[in-house]
Amino acid sequence: MNTPLSWVKAYVPELSCTAREYMDAMTLSGTKVEGYEELDKNLEKIVVGKILKIERHPDADKLIICQVQISEEGDQVQIVTGAPNVKEGDKVPVVLDGGRVAGSAHDNKPHPEGIKIKKGKLRGVESFGMMCSIDELGSSKEFYPDAAEDGIYILSDNENYKDAPIGSSVVELLGLNDVVVEYEVTSNRVDCFSIIGIAREAAATFRKPFVLPEIKATGNSENVQDMVSVEIKDKDLCKRYVGRVVKNIKIGPSPEWMQRRLAACGIRPINNIVDITNYVMEEYGQPMHAYDLSTIAGNKIVVRRANDGETFTTLDGQERKLDSSMLMICDAQKAIGIAGIMGGDNSKITDDVTAMLFEAACFDGTNIRLSGKKLGMRTDAQAKFEKGLDPNTAKLAIDRACELIEELGAGEVVGGYVDEYENVNEPVKVGYNPEKINKLLGTDISEEEMAGYFKMIDFEVDETNKELTIPTWRQDIHCLADVAEEVARFYGYDNIPTTLPKGSANGSLSLKLRMENIARNVAEQFGFSEAMTYSFESPKVFEKLRIEQEDSLRDAIVISNPLGEDYSIMRTSTLNGMLTSLATNYNRRNKDVRLYEIANIYIPKALPLTELPDERTQLTLGMFGAGDFFDLKGIVEEFLEKAGLRGLETYDPASKKPFLHPGRQANIIYDGTVIGYLGEVHPEVSETYGIGERVYIADIDMPEVVSRANFDIKYKGIAKYPAVTRDISMVMEKSIMVGQIEEVIRKCGGKLLEELRLFDVYEGSQIKEGYKSVAYSISFRANDRTLADQDVNTIMDKILKNLEKSGIELRK
Repeated sequence: MNTPLSWVKAYVPELSCTAREYMDAMTLSGTKVEGYEELDKNLEKIVVGKILKIERHPDADKLIICQVQISEEGDQVQIVTGAPNVKEGDKVPVVLDGGRVAGSAHDNKPHPEGIKIKKGKLRGVESFGMMCSIDELGSSKEFYPDAAEDGIYILSDNENYKDAPIGSSVVELLGLNDVVVEYEVTSNRVDCFSIIGIAREAAATFRKPFVLPEIKATGNSENVQDMVSVEIKDKDLCKRYVGRVVKNIKIGPSPEWMQRRLAACGIRPINNIVDITNYVMEEYGQPMHAYDLSTIAGNKIVVRRANDGETFTTLDGQERKLDSSMLMICDAQKAIGIAGIMGGDNSKITDDVTAMLFEAACFDGTNIRLSGKKLGMRTDAQAKFEKGLDPNTAKLAIDRACELIEELGAGEVVGGYVDEYENVNEPVKVGYNPEKINKLLGTDISEEEMAGYFKMIDFEVDETNKELTIPTWRQDIHCLADVAEEVARFYGYDNIPTTLPKGSANGSLSLKLRMENIARNVAEQFGFSEAMTYSFESPKVFEKLRIEQEDSLRDAIVISNPLGEDYSIMRTSTLNGMLTSLATNYNRRNKDVRLYEIANIYIPKALPLTELPDERTQLTLGMFGAGDFFDLKGIVEEFLEKAGLRGLETYDPASKKPFLHPGRQANIIYDGTVIGYLGEVHPEVSETYGIGERVYIADIDMPEVVSRANFDIKYKGIAKYPAVTRDISMVMEKSIMVGQIEEVIRKCGGKLLEELRLFDVYEGSQIKEGYKSVAYSISFRANDRTLADQDVNTIMDKILKNLEKSGIELRK
């Protein structure tokens, strides 16, 4: 939303502040200002000049020498120019020596600081300034249609400027001494999508009187109801339809003041009728439309849904295909406009129009948004309707438009209205409690001061019953919290003291969040940095990861309205995001990279979806550079230890993950359940992602970890009796894993087993081919006595017998 500050001041006449003061105060009171642009920031020393004499340049065919009067007292300057469109007697904008213009008419380069103009010589002839084009004044022919396409702006060719005093400011003459303010208006503040709404906020913010434009009664002795009728067939999509008729129309340019206000809002002036509809739309936030009355069959307006497959040609000449969800404005025979979006080519206002129907209506915002999206259209009127307008504004807006019609001599307004408005929108009543509001805000504001704030924004205050009557244009006020917000923003958020929250409840993190914090702490202790990747992915990911066609990972949820194919499905694995992040670091020549991510995957319970998917949080670790498979395995075990899963995890190398190296991968198994996997990324996959080093990945399913977490730690006293240690060295086939050995030792060791430690693995000439030697140190201890050799020997015999059953022998 952009508004010229001068237009706001028209309704807050006592407002006096700089653009910066306005921006800061409005933002603090809840109407956020994104920024502002001073239209004259690069315009200095530019006056109205009159060309008295023109001579040819003695040394240049395309240059002329002009003697220009720059003051009523007769002061003159000599200016050399190459403009082809000037003549003696013309009044033109003249920038004097030392002045500044916004840009150059001879290039398209931006000039943020403007261009300084200094006296100089052109082909040997002195020049003491410059005559300006409209581009050099910071505007364009779009907003000043009478300006030359390529030349000086001739002020005297415009009826509004031909009598301008010589030497007067061109900036003031053209209305360029203004500030255009850009706001960020939230969708719940529909009233602030208008100049009047912004002005009302400014008046309350600066504690100044707000003056609404007085709308004078219009209309002749005729009755519009004798000329046109209205029928609303779909009242759920059209709450109100107001129409008035104007005859004896005279198409022409709108006055300069209206053109300048529209131009400051970024709207190109066209003619008096179009400009009035745009002017009222900006002023009241109520879009309007005008139809040529002679084109309306049966002099009847019918508001109905379109028929499926119906086609309609809009004002821009495009044929649109409609469906039954779209609302249309029709006459007795045909459609003449798409409600709230654009009128039809078959009823447009032309220069030959003699009578027209003015329309101000209130349509369903959601329907307008969806219809515009289906049609691929976006108009200023549509943007207003989408927010959900107040039906009570429609009559005010159409009366304002008709007043301007008569004021500008653009036509004769017919008396009366056609007004279809069945369910009248009434003001709502909301209670307020000063004590509760102060408690909620942490303030000590008096009841009288609160009532003053409410009155500033046109709330009716019943101080006896502590009740507010909310105007219909404030659709965001429903409860005490909304009322408290109004108090807070006008009291001043910066004036509310800092206080600590009070309460007796003792809260704590859920087990799920505690486990995620443990995961973060462990990962960061081992040098991992947190990564964040997209939940949306491309179906091409499965090919990159070598996922087979029948793999359940391919059963991904397809997004209905994706940003594009690369973001068209919900991920079923976090691996692609992690590898993409690692690849980015590799391509930027970062070394020894370690990343982790705690994020969700989305597993559908059925396709197509019949219920919400299973969103499972995953801890994903990825690294390249320093470190290998066993370093990553140690990090995983550290996390499981800290998470309360102690010493029961095993690893199954037969995990058969196609994206992992076939000989360097394993499923992580705890209590008989696979809770994740780890391994080296398959070389082909690494190459696909452009990573030229070995990459290691671990993925842990957090819900499985959370369900098995156990933080019940029992204290054991310091051992009173000595430990007994036995070292054994065994020979076995290479295919036998040490995990299998440890499982046998733990099972047979029983309660007396205190510790086992692998201290040697040997493969070489002293061991036959295909075999390896593995050595363990095993410690035993009893809590109630000193163990005898016989106690330990019995256990060791049991361990060795069970190891022999697995093909493991003592090394001799």
